[in-house]
Amino acid sequence: MPSLLHDLRVPVVQAPMGGGPGTPALAAAVANAGGLGFLAAGYRSADEVAAEMAAARGLTDRFGVNLFVPGPRAEPQRFGTYMEGLTEVASEGEVGEPRWTDDDWEAKLELLRREPIAVASFTFGCPQAEVVAALKATGAEVWLTVTTPEEARQAAAVGADALIVQGHEAGAHQGTFDDAGAGEAFGLLALLQLVRAETDLPLVASGGIATGAGLAAVLVAGASAAQIGTAFLLCPEAGTSEPYRRAIREGGATEITRAFTGRRARGIVNRFLREHRDAPSAYPEIHYATAPIRAAARERGDSEDLNLWAGQAHALAREEPAADIVARLNADARQALEAARRADS
Repeated sequence: MPSLLHDLRVPVVQAPMGGGPGTPALAAAVANAGGLGFLAAGYRSADEVAAEMAAARGLTDRFGVNLFVPGPRAEPQRFGTYMEGLTEVASEGEVGEPRWTDDDWEAKLELLRREPIAVASFTFGCPQAEVVAALKATGAEVWLTVTTPEEARQAAAVGADALIVQGHEAGAHQGTFDDAGAGEAFGLLALLQLVRAETDLPLVASGGIATGAGLAAVLVAGASAAQIGTAFLLCPEAGTSEPYRRAIREGGATEITRAFTGRRARGIVNRFLREHRDAPSAYPEIHYATAPIRAAARERGDSEDLNLWAGQAHALAREEPAADIVARLNADARQALEAARRADS
């Protein structure tokens, strides 16, 4: 069965960006420009996701929704020392409860079964085959995020329609199935080749893609499209906070850290990240513990205590409408592919 990916006028997928940057307006702008936009269901209740879906439907006829696959609870002793350190440095009342939740998993699945969408994507794990089958029965495609060849094999086995192949260059959370594991971190180009050797499923390349040349490169390497997040952070349609926008404009080195959420994620290095490089693998417990600290930082415009998720190519982000970015990426990719063809002739 042909994938929706083959019907896109522009091979650009806007990455789901939780915590504010991702909005119905951004998803719709990318979709209406010929790509595919995504809503991020992570950290939101099923009712909140339903409201965002309704808003998106008023703006476009096609979009996707991304869900986090629930992981195991972390034993308190794993993050006890970290919590003590947070309490010592945070302002009074700013440290949250390090609790576990399943992120309203069943309610969100029921929502997507009740109100079908174009694509349901999953991150942080491999959903069960029956979950995938139930969503596909609504007419939706199911895409799974993978970061290793083994994860690609697992995703294909449960019936995924396409794989989002995420290299370690990517901003925000790494989609690794087992965050506590110490497996090899693959760069995108190597991973695309390895995953293509494992499966014939359509691939969506993710990680460090911010230009038409980058888009062209992953298409040549076997991807059907590129999933791009950081390049859209400065768009007027994005809900990116002002201190976050300022940090993207100013730039800086990025690093993969567990400091903010207890799960590996790439962001711009700031004070909080530097002071908490010893954060353990404990998601979502640490996410909830640091959420009030981050909220207070946003309120006072302080980027030093914020999670500044950004990919390695964040210096190339531009402040322009999302539709203009999609058009530029498409035109520049075509130009790059044509230049490569001429060089080969």
